[in-house]
Amino acid sequence: MKFKKGDQVIIAGGKDRGKTGKIELVFPRIAKVLVSGINVYKKHQKARGQRKPGGIIDVTRPLPVANIALLCPQCHMRTRVGFKITGSKKVRICKKCQGELT
Repeated sequence: MKFKKGDQVIIAGGKDRGKTGKIELVFPRIAKVLVSGINVYKKHQKARGQRKPGGIIDVTRPLPVANIALLCPQCHMRTRVGFKITGSKKVRICKKCQGELT
């Protein structure tokens, strides 16, 4: 998976196209990511006793990896992710500015 927790991404498709956010969780087996404040849906929840009241709550759902693109921290552009081997380490690089991604 080319995306990691904490990466700044831009939404490339779907109802939130053009918005940006940070990756909170990565689900590599199903190729989805959870981006904070993006893909938020309303859910009607029934009350479960006094501790958990009912009501309409906001739920953030995971997005497919195909619908996001990485924002490079150096050039601040939408980019693809490449890999380069330096010494004994494999590092991610920006395909546009060839800068190293942290």
